[in-house]
Amino acid sequence: MSGPGGPLNDAAAYQVLQTHDARFDGRLFVGVTSTGVYCRPVCRVRLPRRENCRFFGNAASAECAGFRPCLRCRPELAPGLATTDSSQTLARAGARLIEHAVAQGHDIALPRVAERLGVTDRHFRRVFQASHGVSPMDWLATQRLLLAKRLLTDTDLPVTRVALASGFASLRRFNAAFAERYRLSPSALRRSSGAAGSEPVAVRLAWRPPYDAPAMLGFLAARPLTGVEAVANGIWRRTLALIDARGERHSGWLALRFEPDAHQVQATVSPSLAPVLGAVIERLRHLLDLDAEATAIDAALGELPVALRPGLRLPGCIDGFETTVRVILGQQVTVAAACTLAARLVARFGEPIATPFDGLTQLFPSAESLAHATPDSIGTLGIVRSRVGAIQALARAVVEGRIDLSPAAPMAETLAALGELPGVGAWTTELVALRVLAWPDAFPASDIGVMRALGAATPAAASAAAEAWRPWRSYAVMQLWQSLADNTPPPAPKRPSRKARKEEVPA
Repeated sequence: MSGPGGPLNDAAAYQVLQTHDARFDGRLFVGVTSTGVYCRPVCRVRLPRRENCRFFGNAASAECAGFRPCLRCRPELAPGLATTDSSQTLARAGARLIEHAVAQGHDIALPRVAERLGVTDRHFRRVFQASHGVSPMDWLATQRLLLAKRLLTDTDLPVTRVALASGFASLRRFNAAFAERYRLSPSALRRSSGAAGSEPVAVRLAWRPPYDAPAMLGFLAARPLTGVEAVANGIWRRTLALIDARGERHSGWLALRFEPDAHQVQATVSPSLAPVLGAVIERLRHLLDLDAEATAIDAALGELPVALRPGLRLPGCIDGFETTVRVILGQQVTVAAACTLAARLVARFGEPIATPFDGLTQLFPSAESLAHATPDSIGTLGIVRSRVGAIQALARAVVEGRIDLSPAAPMAETLAALGELPGVGAWTTELVALRVLAWPDAFPASDIGVMRALGAATPAAASAAAEAWRPWRSYAVMQLWQSLADNTPPPAPKRPSRKARKEEVPA
């Protein structure tokens, strides 16, 4: 097991348990031998005796040791780990692929995971076991059961739908796995409520402090998408459509409210999205960057030339295609102008949807609708020809399966494919890496906001300055942008050359 400062011994782990230190949430679990239950360090149950505690670095290890999850602190609510947090990058990448498949409700063959990572199945299993202390199969089983536990607790989905949504091939296998691991039946976790699917689903999403919630909400509020997103009274809302593992489409809405004192976000999801709740949760955690280790990142950025805001996270995205389209629309125009163009695109090609909220009336256009639209119909919205070509080329690539725009996508291959599209340059691919692919070391050197905050005259000068912040340059970008939003006086930049201005775009 490990924490922000490195490996923990049992004495230090017990001290974390005594203080309920939220910085270790998701990085440390405690199994109590007297009860057979394992908990998060933030659990507020009576402190167990030291001799009754066994400590684990992940939930899968606790379950393989015979402990079942606490029904009070609910280990499935703990923050996850970002890719760069693992000492074994290969093992963590494999875990992320497994978690992504489970969240989508897809079946997954472990040899395919190894193939995706470019290693043999045997090597992948060996590295995974050494890094995480459990086999990939045990990790897969734990992720499926924890998702099922969340669905059983937080939704009114029928048990059969829960089994399918969490990746079990049959109800019999689901019941058997639940009984073996948790020693109770799925129905024992059902909440008592109204008719199935009749009420919005309340979901808690935890983070490890520090977390700059005002900055995240401010970033989202500064980039409104009329018809799709709205912010009111500190609550961010939007519409969303997802396809499940069986090819069925589900559309609805969601709302987010930050609760800093509890180190969590309270999400409310429309009942129509309950069948794809696992995918919604995964996207929300990515959007809000809830799994980052902010303490380590902030320590690495201490030499930034701007005032550091502790806990500043990377705003990700809910929909990779939507965000990539918006990045393309933002080339060489202001943020406000990009939002206006995106709103026109929604009004013209978006699908109407009924919600209980004023201003949430549309779904963002699908890749299919934009791929099949005529260039003139998009161009009449005020979008220049080169952007129209880039958007339609992107849409066709997504429809044909040539580009996957999600954090689970292979980084190098995805960026290379994007770079081959007409009208897509280095700034666009770096922004996609930062926001869509969740890459912590992206750096859009030609971004006008980055250059202004650094006082750099050219993208090359900005890149040179950023070398000191690897592998957290994406977070450095956020600090630089935030310094401009906070009106922190930056160094006075020289006017960029004509060549540099060609790629200039705002933050």
